[in-house]
Amino acid sequence: MSDRAAAPAVDILINNHDYGEFLPDAIDSALGQTHPAVNVLVVDDGSTDGSRELLREREDEVTVILKEAGGQASAINAGLSSCKGEVVIFLDADDVLHPEAAARAAAAFAADERLTRVQFRMDVIDAEGRGTGVVKPAEHLPMPQGDMRAAELAYPFDITWMAMSANAFRTEVVRRIAPIPSEDYPVSGADWYLVHLTALIGPIASLEEVLASYRVHGRNSYEPQSAELSLPHVRKAIDRSAATSKALLRLADELDRPRPEQILSIADLANRIISVKLEPERHPIAGDSLGGLVRDAVGAARRRDNVAAPMRIMFVAWFVAIAVSPRRLARHLAILFLFPVRRSSLNRALARMQARD
Repeated sequence: MSDRAAAPAVDILINNHDYGEFLPDAIDSALGQTHPAVNVLVVDDGSTDGSRELLREREDEVTVILKEAGGQASAINAGLSSCKGEVVIFLDADDVLHPEAAARAAAAFAADERLTRVQFRMDVIDAEGRGTGVVKPAEHLPMPQGDMRAAELAYPFDITWMAMSANAFRTEVVRRIAPIPSEDYPVSGADWYLVHLTALIGPIASLEEVLASYRVHGRNSYEPQSAELSLPHVRKAIDRSAATSKALLRLADELDRPRPEQILSIADLANRIISVKLEPERHPIAGDSLGGLVRDAVGAARRRDNVAAPMRIMFVAWFVAIAVSPRRLARHLAILFLFPVRRSSLNRALARMQARD
C-alpha cells in the first residue's frame, strides 16, 4: 500500500457566522484538496446574512449543520459528532486552505501515530483574497516540534502556535477534551483551547510549508487590523489566557502530570502589565499590580528554557521599564513588544536568542 493510500481520512469542518461573502472561497478550498479522502462539513452558527441560502445550494457537495448562534466553540462542538475521519481541520469561514493542506497533514499523522496535532504556516490575504506579503508566524519565531507537554504547563502562551485554520488535529484526541467550554470562549478563541490542550496529551509537528491563508478583512473577531495598540484586544487575550490556563491545569491533574501552582507566560504577563499600566480601571484580573507582575515576570523568564540567557534578561528589563515609565513611553514599549513588524531591526538578533544556552 502506498503512503498516500495509507494516509488517514480528513474531515474539514468549516464554522461560519455571517461570513457569507467569504464562505464560498472556504468551501471551494476544502473541496479542492488533493488528498483523496476528504469530507467537508459546514456548521452555520445562526447566520442572518444569506449564508444559509448559499448553503442550501451546496448541500449536494457538503454536509450542512444548522444551529442557533452560540459562538465558534459551540459550532465546533455541534459539528464534531458528525466527523468520521481520523483527522479534522477546523476551517474558519473567512480563511482558505491551500490544495495540499489535508494531504500534508495526513501524511504527517500517518508517519507518527503519536501525534496529536499538526500545524503549518499561513500567509495573509485581504478581503478580496489578495496576498499582503505577510506570512505567519514572523520569521524570527521558531515552530515547535515534538513533546511540548512540559512547556505547555510552564509557558504555553510563549510557544509559537497557529490560528485555528492552520491546524489539523487527531479526531480522537479532540473528542477526549470535548466539549470546548463555550462559556469560556463565547464568540471565538476556541483555537486557544484546542491547540494547547491537545499538545498536553501528545507530541505535535510543525510543517514549514504555507498551507493556509488567513484573511484580514476588517471584521475579524480577534486579529488586529493594524499594528496599533488596542487595549480591548489586550484584555481579550488576557481573558483567553486565563480560561486556557484553567483548562490546562485541570487536564494536567486528570492526566496525573506534575504541574506548577500557576502558569507563567511572558506573553500573558506582558498583556496584563500593559493593561494595568495603561488602563487600570478596566483591567480584568483583580489583584494584579505592577510590582507583582514584574515579580512574576522574573519567575516566567527563569522557566524559559527555550531561549538564551540574554533574551531572558531582556524580558525582565522590558517589564521593569514599562512599570516605571510614564504612560506615553509605556505605550511605545507595549507596541514594540506586541508587534514584531514595528521592531524589524531587532528581530534578527532576537532569532539568535531563541536557541538554548
